[in-house]
Formats: sequence, structure tokens, C-alpha cells
Amino acid sequence: MKPLRQPNTRPVLTYQPRVEPVPPAHAWRVEGFKDVWMLRNRYVAFVLVGDAFRQSPPFTLPESAQRWAIQVRSENDVG
Repeated sequence: MKPLRQPNTRPVLTYQPRVEPVPPAHAWRVEGFKDVWMLRNRYVAFVLVGDAFRQSPPFTLPESAQRWAIQVRSENDVG
């Protein structure tokens, strides 16, 4: 096989959840979901871990944001 012209040496980027003191005031709570808020026409989950909120990446479906919140709660043993 031919060697690659440019070796793939770029670091792999992983998502680090943002840590917020509170959900932003301009976010709207989504009815029927525990942790999901509407922020800039996207669904974002906020989960209280320790003394700060973790913010999910933006999702197009509220169910996806709620699943992310449930996963974060189970990983951090948050009730």
C-alpha cells in the first residue's frame, strides 16, 4: 500500500459540557420534559451536577436532549 500523503496526526476532539451557574434567563422551559430548555431555536438540557449546571450540546429534538440529561445523571449518580 502507498503511504498517506499527510499523516493523520490531528488530535481527536471530544465534547466537554459547559458548566453554567444557572440556566440562562432567555431560555424557555419545554413543557413535558424535566431538564430540557429551548435556547436559540434548539433544545438544550441543563443538569445540576454538584453546585453548577452542565449544558448539553444543542439538539433538534427534545427527546434527544432529555436522553442526554438522563445519561449524565446516571454517570454522575445525580438523583
